[in-house]
Amino acid sequence: MLYISTRGHADRKRFCEILLEGLAPDGGLYLPERYPQVDEATLTAWRGLSYAELAFEVLSLYVDDIPAADLKAICARTYTEEVFGSWEIVPLRALENGLYLEALSNGPTLAFKDMAMQLLGNLFEYELARRGEELNILGATSGDTGSAAEYAMRGKKGVRVFMTSPNGRMSPFQQAQMFSLQDDNIHNIAVEGVFDDCQDIVKAVSNDLAFKRQYKIGTVNSINWARLMAQVVYYFAGYFQATSSNSEKVSFTVPSGNFGNVCAGHVARSMGLPIDKLVVATNENDVLDEFFRTGVYRVRGSADTHETSSPSMDISKASNFERFVFDLLGRDGDKTRALFHDQLASQGRFDLSADPAFQMAAQRYGFVSGKSIHADRLATIKDTFQRFGSMIDTHTADGLKVAREQLQAGVPMIVLETALPIKFAETIVEALGQAPTRPAKFEGIEALPKRVKVLPADVALIKRYIAENVH
Repeated sequence: MLYISTRGHADRKRFCEILLEGLAPDGGLYLPERYPQVDEATLTAWRGLSYAELAFEVLSLYVDDIPAADLKAICARTYTEEVFGSWEIVPLRALENGLYLEALSNGPTLAFKDMAMQLLGNLFEYELARRGEELNILGATSGDTGSAAEYAMRGKKGVRVFMTSPNGRMSPFQQAQMFSLQDDNIHNIAVEGVFDDCQDIVKAVSNDLAFKRQYKIGTVNSINWARLMAQVVYYFAGYFQATSSNSEKVSFTVPSGNFGNVCAGHVARSMGLPIDKLVVATNENDVLDEFFRTGVYRVRGSADTHETSSPSMDISKASNFERFVFDLLGRDGDKTRALFHDQLASQGRFDLSADPAFQMAAQRYGFVSGKSIHADRLATIKDTFQRFGSMIDTHTADGLKVAREQLQAGVPMIVLETALPIKFAETIVEALGQAPTRPAKFEGIEALPKRVKVLPADVALIKRYIAENVH
């Protein structure tokens, strides 16, 4: 299996090369040359597998440069009941009339990012040991990627993490999860700006090929294909739990800011998983909803990026969206480059409304979308607790609100639960008048000593900080 850039670079690379690389040399994102097809017999064979076994089967279709026995051992070490709290790893719970929540938030940092990040930590350690190399990971987080990456990489041999986050824009619990880590290989950088500033810094550093090579810079953001690939697995796991035969279709609703989580659903659907609709649920930062409704992709500036009660989706420049547009445009690298490198940079938007390809976004790829605002969030949290005795976080509430608008009789709708309520306690109290349950291991976390460096949104200063701390 070889990997190509969304912007048409001539290189074809193996999985372990792109695992450590992040962005392609032309600034594009890596995708497999083709999506492996999963037939009826394969679905039947996979139906009874444990999550770790299923992960091995899915990953094997994309990874051919790690020996099968080693890959199997990595999956078995990653997806355990001890780490994720249940044998199913991502248990499904029914709410009403074919509406389900798929629990992706039972890992070490209580957010869905653990599903991929725990695997990534083990893959990095394995590949770096095999090469006798080190890697300096530069990441950007709006809340959950950072802690998931840090908890997955802490103490790992050969890996350092430099994680940027928007200063003061995460929940107190999210900040405490990251900034309280005292491990020598973990560096937190609070950037004076919004998440998109952090993401722009990561891309700028990744595009400086000389610096990237000198300091061995890699990435754990969802621009890294390995993360997205790992997320494909739980779409299969959710499908198998919601159905009893492969003739049934299901739909998925995904709270979405950076388009990584739902892009994994797009990959699963492209592989042949019987998905009817992929429902993109945004918050007030509705750049993705606007695109799927109108065909216009319009990036907002920092001043127009709203600070909301579902802060992990306070994003107006969806990194992974380029992967989907590449597929939408018939995998035309030149066209994709013209949109994302040229037009977005000069005009801050592009318009595909007149392109026949845009009409296929819903028909061919199953995409529909909707938006949820603060009042919706509160109402959904309250309703879910009162009717089902189930407490959900703010992002999952956005998903549930939009999912209900897209329900179809006879088609199970699976909402991806993206975090546990404790991460957004303030809004839960506002909605329910009571605080969410806090896992014992996180008692008093906000009072722990913090280890964080506050810096302006300046690429040169971030580079200098990295250079000074690589030793």
